[in-house]
Amino acid sequence: MSRASRRLSEPVRERTPLARAELTRPGRRFTIGGRPPDGPDLLGLMAAQTLAATAVAALALTLPVWLSALILTSAPALAAAGSVRAGVKRAAKAGTPAPERTYHSLAADR
Repeated sequence: MSRASRRLSEPVRERTPLARAELTRPGRRFTIGGRPPDGPDLLGLMAAQTLAATAVAALALTLPVWLSALILTSAPALAAAGSVRAGVKRAAKAGTPAPERTYHSLAADR
């Protein structure tokens, strides 16, 4: 029993660093910029909101308020849609989070 356990655990131990490297590489590519927001980020967001409100007020001098707000809301909405689309492509490019080479090398040892 001990020998069978050793025969099973040794290949797994040998390939654990390979599997870890295989899982880390696509994960790093996918999480670029994946950190929680902090103080400067929130202050920048507040500044952007204030700028948007100022732009709505300025545009409201020539157009109805609802139309100026609609026009200025569509620009960030389109930018967000583009960002989501780019993120989906990057996620697809990162690949599946599975150590395929390690799995196949373990399967070949059977």
